[in-house]
Amino acid sequence: MCGITGWFDPIRDLSQERPALSAMTRTQAPRGPDAEGLWLSARAALGHRRLAVIDIEGGRQPMARTGRGGGQAVITFSGEIYNFRELRDELASAGWSFRTRSDTEVLLTAYLEWGPELVHRLNGMYAFAIWDEREQRLLLVRDRLGIKPLYYARLGDGIVFGSEPKALLAHPEMAAEVDLEGIAELTAVPRARTPGHAVYRGMRELRPGCLLISDASGCRERRYWELEARPHTADLATTTDEIRSLLTDIVHRQLVADVTVGTLLSGGIDSSAITAMAAREFKGELTSHSVSVPAPASPGGDSWRPSPDEPYAKLVAERLGLKHFVTQVSTDSLVAGIDRGLAARDLPGWGDLDTSIHHLFSAVREHCTVALSGESADEMFGGYAWQIDERFVGHPSFPWMYGRRQPQHLLREEVRRAIGPEEYEADRYRDALAEVPRLDGEDAARRREREVFHLGLTRWLGALLDRKDRMSMAVGLEVRVPFADHRLAEYLFNVPAELKAAGGTEKALLRRACADLLPDEIVNRPKSAYPASRDPAYVSRLKGLVLDLLDEPDAPLFDLMDRRKVRTAVTSELDTLPGPITARTSAIGLSYLLELNRWLTRVRVVT
Repeated sequence: MCGITGWFDPIRDLSQERPALSAMTRTQAPRGPDAEGLWLSARAALGHRRLAVIDIEGGRQPMARTGRGGGQAVITFSGEIYNFRELRDELASAGWSFRTRSDTEVLLTAYLEWGPELVHRLNGMYAFAIWDEREQRLLLVRDRLGIKPLYYARLGDGIVFGSEPKALLAHPEMAAEVDLEGIAELTAVPRARTPGHAVYRGMRELRPGCLLISDASGCRERRYWELEARPHTADLATTTDEIRSLLTDIVHRQLVADVTVGTLLSGGIDSSAITAMAAREFKGELTSHSVSVPAPASPGGDSWRPSPDEPYAKLVAERLGLKHFVTQVSTDSLVAGIDRGLAARDLPGWGDLDTSIHHLFSAVREHCTVALSGESADEMFGGYAWQIDERFVGHPSFPWMYGRRQPQHLLREEVRRAIGPEEYEADRYRDALAEVPRLDGEDAARRREREVFHLGLTRWLGALLDRKDRMSMAVGLEVRVPFADHRLAEYLFNVPAELKAAGGTEKALLRRACADLLPDEIVNRPKSAYPASRDPAYVSRLKGLVLDLLDEPDAPLFDLMDRRKVRTAVTSELDTLPGPITARTSAIGLSYLLELNRWLTRVRVVT
């Protein structure tokens, strides 16, 4: 896992642009604390910050190699290729030799052998750039589900790119600007922004499962992977066996590392299943880690979080013989760290959900460099109310929007008219539905199942993967997500809900597939979401900060938001304060206003 950046220009001499490349690369230092590398030629400049995970000595980047017909190719790569050993054997059989044990060298050699079509052979999480000196061509590639980020922007006749917006914005010719469409993304569809939309003016995020080729003739983005609709004829037992087989292979591949490895263990079925499989496979000491945030004033749970994690995580760790660590996060640290999410994301985020996981990842990094997570299981197996509850499923827009108020409700009237948030949401929803593969002969209910799965995978999941990547890489921790394997997505897209929720139990298919690995208390535990702080003292302190902001005459927030609406929402309607996500806590909405204001002090709004 690393940070990458670079610049291609078919006209300008980039060999003289080391200061600009260096500035862009330095912004990625938290993603790659172990080493920095720069490579420049007349038309391309590549930068790399390395977090060393595989082949500590041999995997330095940017890495160059000469093709059989002459001509050099150079790569800067973030992520992991989980099938690199098989690819290495195949390439060796084709006559290639290797001087390192790294997956980077395998990836670069695969390009020299197969060109851009190498993408169809990869299993992993990755974002990489390859400069082909012979073809004078830059190739950008992002993994199928978008686990690793990659941004780019046109600059003159060429492009600049990087793992995060901050890398592009460090270029002296890039401006930190946002237009009305970017504001619409932040206020109308903030929980699941439009794939490819980077919010910053002129910047795009390379979409998951896509590649981009840039050369003297222009810049072309194309999709190389998408889900396909097929009949599913296997019964429950056969489907369960296939899921278990896939997960076993996935976890086995994702444990390869030359550094210490741990797991994120909440005690839910998702993280517990991954931890149990990892404990069976890993040849070394495996640690597990969870987080605890300030509790509500009164004991007990709610529909969002019906039970605390600690007793269940402890039970799993004890059963598996693991050393378990709990990161305690205080209200003071949540308030003090409110800017951490903004700094890592380059955009307003999710308040204490960002801050607490940042604390967790920082603590995990003290024990290991790689951690496996249960992220993506809900999207794959159907763990959310919006995938199951007919009120959500039948909502005539993104199902998670049902019954939720978005930040657009607080906009100034003239800004609302300029954005048209309802129309914007409707257009984005229509675009999303148009991408869903269909299968002839299926009834309306089954078609809707496919739509909801596809919406979750292409719109909802990206926000979670983005949060995981930004907060973990901000502390130099590599988090792997076994449930986000594309083979699992391809299979489960075609498994009907009646099997996923057999017997009326959410995620029943996953529970059955892992039942022999875990205590019954874990297998039967209802879903309990990632902990958002319910401490009244935390909410009170955030409310005070927003009230102070309301008294600032020049606060940039109120160039967009209606001061009166915000004051009314905070003083009289706090329980229904709009926020960027679906968690039922006013703290998220309060922190979003604070982060949006601080972000706007750094960004110019272009109307």
